[in-house]
Amino acid sequence: MENIIDYVKSWGKYSLQEKPFNEVDSLVLCQLVYLDFGKFVPGMEKQCGPVSIGAIYAHPDRDKILDDYWYRENNRELFASAAGSVRFGSMKMNYYVNIIDEELETQFSAMTYFLGDKIVYMAYRGTDATIIGWKEDLNLAFSKPLKAQYLAVEYMEKAAGCISGSFYAGGHSKGGNLAVYAAMNCGEDTRARILKVFNNDGPGFRPEIREQGNFQAIEERVVKFIPRSSLVGMILEDHSDYEIIESKGIGLFQHNTYSWKIEEGSLMRAQNMTGSKIRRDAALNEWILSLSEEETHLFVDTLYEVVSASEASNVFEFGADFKKCLQSVALAAKEVDGDTKKAILKMIRSLFEILLENLKISENFNKVVDRRGKSR
Repeated sequence: MENIIDYVKSWGKYSLQEKPFNEVDSLVLCQLVYLDFGKFVPGMEKQCGPVSIGAIYAHPDRDKILDDYWYRENNRELFASAAGSVRFGSMKMNYYVNIIDEELETQFSAMTYFLGDKIVYMAYRGTDATIIGWKEDLNLAFSKPLKAQYLAVEYMEKAAGCISGSFYAGGHSKGGNLAVYAAMNCGEDTRARILKVFNNDGPGFRPEIREQGNFQAIEERVVKFIPRSSLVGMILEDHSDYEIIESKGIGLFQHNTYSWKIEEGSLMRAQNMTGSKIRRDAALNEWILSLSEEETHLFVDTLYEVVSASEASNVFEFGADFKKCLQSVALAAKEVDGDTKKAILKMIRSLFEILLENLKISENFNKVVDRRGKSR
């Protein structure tokens, strides 16, 4: 079964004229935007010409784009394969932006690809695998838009002003959320030029955020993909217009795009989703929406503080030695002050109450269906 690296190697011999741009091409671009192109791709303010993937690969300092990011070897192979391919090698990039503000807990990065024949793709970077990145995904549960979301709108408007014609937008993880947020909050003229928005396992939006924007105006152009065991992509997801795809990863590892299965140039759709996962996702989102903004801040900040005490630098290290990390978390939890601990326990108790209530409703429904079936 292929992943995106295999896809680039097998489909890289085809130009976009021979085989048109598709959902897997989008996923490749959303993964490549995680690389640090700052030394090679011009920024928005420089007004320089775009640079091709092949030209960057030919530069002696090309490995600098791989600095300080997880999946380093996978990224190296993906970039090398893309650079040597007909499909991606001549593809050009411009308008690279990378903003990190630790004080505001903001990380924002985006880049625009020129795919040829006036096909343009604006890609937004998601969070990395660090614990602070994981916290940033949870911050999307707040009722107020994040600084990164405002920056996403600003970027789309500026980039759209530098190009002619229509364009695609997309991202993975938080990047998918930013692409959708920008599309529903940009100006009407810019929004009319959007062909499609690809949200690859990115969180959804609180109802008030969706209502404040123009989500209905772009809803039919949003394509969302979520792995079978997704957690990130199902946060605040309340509509059914998404595709469940297969991954060779387990649990949190399914968020990694390199684990997503590809078959015949498309993401492999999942079959036979379990009712237990659907109930779990519904309970999680019902619980998030039941919390006040103050309670949400308290929960996320305290959870981040406690999980950081595990000394795991990323979510994969946390999962790799789960028992050891939980021991550290338990010790840290003891240091949380009494009032905060009571508040957190109360919130967690409400989550389980909602989950149990959903289970009861589901069980009662199944009993009714069974009785009706037997009576026929």
